Amino acid sequence: MTETASAAHLRPVPTPNPAADADHTTEDGPAAPVPVDNPALPDPKVSIEKRKPVLAGWLTNRRDFLATARHAGANTAYATAFHTVRLPVYAGRLALMSPRGACRFVASTHRWVWDREAAPLRDFAVRTEDVEEYMRLARLRSGRVRLRGLVTLVAAVFGTGFALYLYVLAPAFLYAFAAGGVLLLGMAGQQPDAPVVGPAVLKTEVQKLTGSIVLRGLDNIGNAKVTAAVKKGGDMNGLRFVSEIVRDGPGYRADLDLPYGVTPEDIMEARKPLASGLRRKVGCVWPAPDPEQHEGRLVLWVGDKPMNETAKPAWPLAKTGTVDLFRPVVFGNDQRMRDVSVTLMFASIVVGSIPRMGKTFLMRLLLLIAALDPRAQVHAFDFKGTGDFGALEPVCHRYRAGEEDEDIAYVLDALRELKEELRRRAKVIKSLPRTRCPESKVTGELAGDKSLGLHPIVVGFDECQVPFEHEEHGKEIEAICTDLVKRGPALGIVAMFGTQRPDAKSLPTGISANAVLRFCLKVMGQPANDMVLGTSMYKSGYRATMFSRSDRGICWMAGEGDDPRIVASAFVDAVAAERIAARARQAREAYGNVTGHAIGQGPERTGPGTDVLADVLAVIAADEKAVWCERIAARLATAQPDAYTGWKGENVTAALKPWGIKPGQVWGQTDDGKGANRRGIERADITAAITRRDADRAAA
Repeated sequence: MTETASAAHLRPVPTPNPAADADHTTEDGPAAPVPVDNPALPDPKVSIEKRKPVLAGWLTNRRDFLATARHAGANTAYATAFHTVRLPVYAGRLALMSPRGACRFVASTHRWVWDREAAPLRDFAVRTEDVEEYMRLARLRSGRVRLRGLVTLVAAVFGTGFALYLYVLAPAFLYAFAAGGVLLLGMAGQQPDAPVVGPAVLKTEVQKLTGSIVLRGLDNIGNAKVTAAVKKGGDMNGLRFVSEIVRDGPGYRADLDLPYGVTPEDIMEARKPLASGLRRKVGCVWPAPDPEQHEGRLVLWVGDKPMNETAKPAWPLAKTGTVDLFRPVVFGNDQRMRDVSVTLMFASIVVGSIPRMGKTFLMRLLLLIAALDPRAQVHAFDFKGTGDFGALEPVCHRYRAGEEDEDIAYVLDALRELKEELRRRAKVIKSLPRTRCPESKVTGELAGDKSLGLHPIVVGFDECQVPFEHEEHGKEIEAICTDLVKRGPALGIVAMFGTQRPDAKSLPTGISANAVLRFCLKVMGQPANDMVLGTSMYKSGYRATMFSRSDRGICWMAGEGDDPRIVASAFVDAVAAERIAARARQAREAYGNVTGHAIGQGPERTGPGTDVLADVLAVIAADEKAVWCERIAARLATAQPDAYTGWKGENVTAALKPWGIKPGQVWGQTDDGKGANRRGIERADITAAITRRDADRAAA
């Protein structure tokens, strides 16, 4: 170790007390520094290898190959049509240029026959008085002139004879040859800077990404450590490229280590200055960490076009296919147009953005994915009231569009059903043996067993702030939804919430804090960004504020994988959504899972007046064996006037008949104290009916 190197790796020994330093001091002063680098320290013998692909990525990926072939084919077809239409114009312009071309042809032939190209050499020999060289060049020229003159004469004689032959026997061919000759002379007469036939497809060359351009871009982001590393050559501060810049999809990829102490998040925060330094649009520049490497590794992907201008591949499920919600499903593409998948099961979902950025389209896409699993039960609630989920009606178990009181009441009844379903599922899971349900949660195998009733349930709330802020039912709806978010994923229930106003009031903390999957399209500030993506995401560089108004459908997705990523969801308009829903309906009919709203049935009403058995039992005292029907009706009207005003004895009889309760003769006292036999209900019959009903519901 040299003196300089040793000094760079030394540290002074700390001196907490004199006794401890007795062995490290001398009469002249403190002891010399102790080296911390052990020359005998063994190497870890660990190396990271990364093999380069044998073939280019677009050759090995079917979608990339088809996209490349389609692009080339489209350009070829367009150019063919473009030039075919202009053929008469081209012919006329070339004919006008043919005299100039003929003159150029005669002049070039003259130069060739008389060997004018060697004239400078002969002139040089004359000026230098090199007789021997001049004589050699003269002999060489004489031979060339004789040979070339003979060739020219033969060509002229045979050409003239061939023309006379065609003139006599086939004048049409002579005209064709003449026209071709005129066009060739016209091509020879073109000006180099103004050709007759121009390009059909104008190309603006995108600058090739190089290491110097990358360093130039990094130097301009305003990070002091990066700037210092670039100026000092990089390697001394840790800044270095770890592999060649390669072509990766419709763009370039550069992998590099950042200076010590700088993270990819620091670069992600400065996308606009970086894009300026690279001379690209900000939609082309996507810095990201490498999850397989250390925290200082940056993967810089620079696209040829902005993400919102790049043609996206068709959604694989747009025309064919079904879904297993327990497996990943493709729903969009990343910046490089690679497929991005999402697993809906075992997760609650939050989608947030400002208006008109594609939030509802994304939610509808996720609900369509759920509909393509024939086992799944779909609940779609559109509180914007515009019918954006209307295409899903043929497959929905519960569906509502609107924000009126009757719409909120419908949704509340549906949520109460889900609350009871949540309890039932918990009991079913608890009753199953460990060998069949070892993790105490719904699996794909259990969901496929119709006898258990553990099929997936996917519930979507668009503009969820509307029900949460309802004066009368908002708190109950929030409580049920929070319970669905916390306990639902393990029991096969997926709840997704979309809002254009992501705040604590519109998206309760109990929901936002427990959501696993988060999709954040464009938002306007840090609070909304972190409300959707999670605490401190904005500080970490995951900022949905960077999206522009034209970035519709592009979002940050968090929860699927270790790090958030940029995704552009597949575009499925209303017409395509109807076709997909029709295909999903056919699959459901074959499976036997068309229920609820899809067959015209709504949720069972709950609340006051909807549980007749419980209400009747409540107005019969525990010490009363039986009560007249007319008295039960009067007591119900007094206890719950909104539900039972106007009821008479026959109404009670009719309401209890479906439960197998028949009135009988009951002895009782009238208001004036006289005894009488009238039709009445025994209390024991009511309790028995309630017991049977609850047992049936638990068994279901």
